[in-house]
Amino acid sequence: MANVAIIGTEKSGRTSLAANLGKKGTSSDITMYNNDKEGRNMVFVDAHSYPKTLKSLITALNISDIAVLCIPPQGLDAHTGECIIALDLLGFKHGIIALTRSDSTHMHAIDELKAKLKVITSGTVLQDWECISLNTNKSAKNPFEGVDELKARINEVAEKIEAENAELNSLPVRIFIDHAFNVTGKGCVVLGVVKQGISKDKDKTKIFPLDRDIEIRSIQSHDVDIDSAPAGTRVGMRLKNVQAKDIERGFIISDKEIVTTDYTLECTVSKFTKKIEPASVLHLFVGLQSEPVRVEKILVDGNEVEEAKPGSTCVLELSGNKKLAYSKQDRFLLANLDLTQRFAAYGFSK
Repeated sequence: MANVAIIGTEKSGRTSLAANLGKKGTSSDITMYNNDKEGRNMVFVDAHSYPKTLKSLITALNISDIAVLCIPPQGLDAHTGECIIALDLLGFKHGIIALTRSDSTHMHAIDELKAKLKVITSGTVLQDWECISLNTNKSAKNPFEGVDELKARINEVAEKIEAENAELNSLPVRIFIDHAFNVTGKGCVVLGVVKQGISKDKDKTKIFPLDRDIEIRSIQSHDVDIDSAPAGTRVGMRLKNVQAKDIERGFIISDKEIVTTDYTLECTVSKFTKKIEPASVLHLFVGLQSEPVRVEKILVDGNEVEEAKPGSTCVLELSGNKKLAYSKQDRFLLANLDLTQRFAAYGFSK
């Protein structure tokens, strides 16, 4: 099983690529394309509402194990740069850079773009990612040339990810929900990804931040009924004792989560943002959840300060109004939606 985020700027060819890689499934601000013909089940997630909203980008990345960053022949723009910063702040481990529309690009220009990317990604999580040239044009002389090479590379990375996910099976179950709806005769159905542990049919557990007891009535993966779902599995679940209208994207199925509206985070501020000041309003992302928060206090070495400079580390005390659920190991992202490059910092709960 592999979940793959297909990301990039609007005209990067990301949607054409995702549609070529799988059969269209669930669609909202993200669209799933399912593929069970490559020797393993794979889901390709197109964050097609980005750059209009950051939420679709973060959702796609946080339900995926692999990222494919699509870059068109025009090269890097502000939103491609923002995707690189998001991947780096998230510490995204596995990925591939797809240089799209190679059919309309001279080989010399592709080599120049690769050299430029090597410089730009140096020191980031992307610095060792492979670059693959391909085209996403149905009308090209050789349509989708290079996509088979991309598929082969994804399969190689997927083998490593399956081994990594197997090590998470002994941990307590956590499932991130990305969609919820009612089905006539079946009740509440949620879609999501098992982030850790092995979820089982008839498990009695909870849903957060509701903190409500629920039962998993049944589990499917790729439209097939299964008794259990290990880490990394994309699932559909029927739930008892909760209604779809009560569930929002980002809710978590598990036995225990931290639930709060206020946060104290040990943060690293991006080098590519403006300074953070007390009383400023940022947008907080954790898992698939998000909400606006106010910066109440900034601490450096235990002392209260008036600003957190780009590239610095600090403790941020934040207040919000909406309950979010998380665990200690979860990575938070902070964004300033008023800036061109919106990602401001990442951090962990103190």
